[in-house]
Amino acid sequence: MSGARPDRRALSAAARLYAVQALFQMEAAGQSSDRVQTEFRTFRIGAEDEDGRAPEADERLFGRIVDDAVTWQSRIDQATDRGLVAKWPIDRIDPVLRALFRAAGAELVTPSTPPKVVIVEYVRLAQAFFPDGKEAKFVNAVLDHVARDLRPEAFAG
Repeated sequence: MSGARPDRRALSAAARLYAVQALFQMEAAGQSSDRVQTEFRTFRIGAEDEDGRAPEADERLFGRIVDDAVTWQSRIDQATDRGLVAKWPIDRIDPVLRALFRAAGAELVTPSTPPKVVIVEYVRLAQAFFPDGKEAKFVNAVLDHVARDLRPEAFAG
């Protein structure tokens, strides 16, 4: 065991983290997907800085999540709105949570990852962003609803 290459799960987890950060940056700074993805691939993913080396990531997964979140944003946001309390449409929630819901929704729109895996992975990210745990429970509940909305066939039977 060399330890030189991160495992596939770590690469996927890092890709999801970077995708949430990229989606947040796109919204906060009004930047295009292409510009932000180029910045992340050049200056963030696996990059070295004064704090050490940033984690490597599955760059194909990173790109797919960001691209699908942009392509399917309206559908994802509508599904998320249905999962939220009626008084709290997606545009009124924390921008980090909004980016997280969009990244998760991008993975739920396409059938490449089982919905339960998507939910677990994004709940973990919510715990990293919001260590008090309240948001993680919220993310779990909303993503369960979104997954059943976007991928009902995965829950049949």
